[in-house]
Amino acid sequence: MTAPAYPVPDYRSTLQEMGVEMGQVLRAADLPLALASSSPGGMTVAQVFAFWRGLAQVCADPLVGVKIALNLPREQYHPASIAAQHARTFRDGLQRLARYKSLCCAEEMRLIEQGDTCAVEIHWVGTDLPVPPRFIDAIFAAQTELGRRGTACVLHPRRVELSREPEAVEVFERFYGCRVHFRAPQNRLIFNRSDLELPFVTYNAALLEMLEPSLDRAVSDRRAKSSVSQQVKWVAQRLLSSCLPQLADVARELGMSARSLQRRIAEEGMSYRQLLTEARRELAHQYLEGGALNLVEVACLLGFEDPNSFYRAFRDWEGMTPREWQRRRSLGRGALA
Repeated sequence: MTAPAYPVPDYRSTLQEMGVEMGQVLRAADLPLALASSSPGGMTVAQVFAFWRGLAQVCADPLVGVKIALNLPREQYHPASIAAQHARTFRDGLQRLARYKSLCCAEEMRLIEQGDTCAVEIHWVGTDLPVPPRFIDAIFAAQTELGRRGTACVLHPRRVELSREPEAVEVFERFYGCRVHFRAPQNRLIFNRSDLELPFVTYNAALLEMLEPSLDRAVSDRRAKSSVSQQVKWVAQRLLSSCLPQLADVARELGMSARSLQRRIAEEGMSYRQLLTEARRELAHQYLEGGALNLVEVACLLGFEDPNSFYRAFRDWEGMTPREWQRRRSLGRGALA
């Protein structure tokens, strides 16, 4: 199980149209340039937030978030988004998006129906970091566009509430077709409740019947397995190849304070030291089973100062040397074959 993460989307063509190179954004965000190749590994919440902050630094267009959301290639749509686009009504589409959101990112989407309005709120899992404004723009634009494309109507939110300082007010109001309120207590996209009843011309019952069972199973599996401890191990394993990560390093990657992370680990009955040991042990199994690395290289990749330290740790874990473990695994595979 991995930490809640975002796939690495391919924004290159959209950015190029605005005169921005993906590498510029990644450098401004202090992120690995390898992400420019749309690596399938995914980004943590902290990395995603850094990306959107970097984008704001290199691109002055206030609608950059909106444009990215509207121009994401259809082949990159997650099945959760596809299910939402082919729902029966706008309400059904938003509800499906909220239900399956956790499968494609670390966002929790809440629909709050009250009186004649429905407010959409987004909350992020396990982070204390402020949400970059351009990221909020992209999310709200995507949800607005969901209603517009699905209903084939000129659909406008009732109002948009943004917590940031005012900027390009007329530009944003022209896109949404409604009042945009800045310095709001929180970020909210508010629709007329009656608009939620509008049918989708894109409704596809057969497609939903095919997608829904697998999406529901995936949601159940994620809820059963997701934990802060699993997230910590996932991040620690990603960092081990370059350093022996400290609690503060992992907390930074997960977008929370070291104190908050330590508290949440303790609530699950674990300690950071235990989780780091488990992360190293699991990686050791992967490296040794692969067979492509020698023991000196494995020790280095696991953050040990020297091979002897790795040998001692491995004997404590498994009661045998790395070589003996490899031999037994090899014999076991031979017997199964």
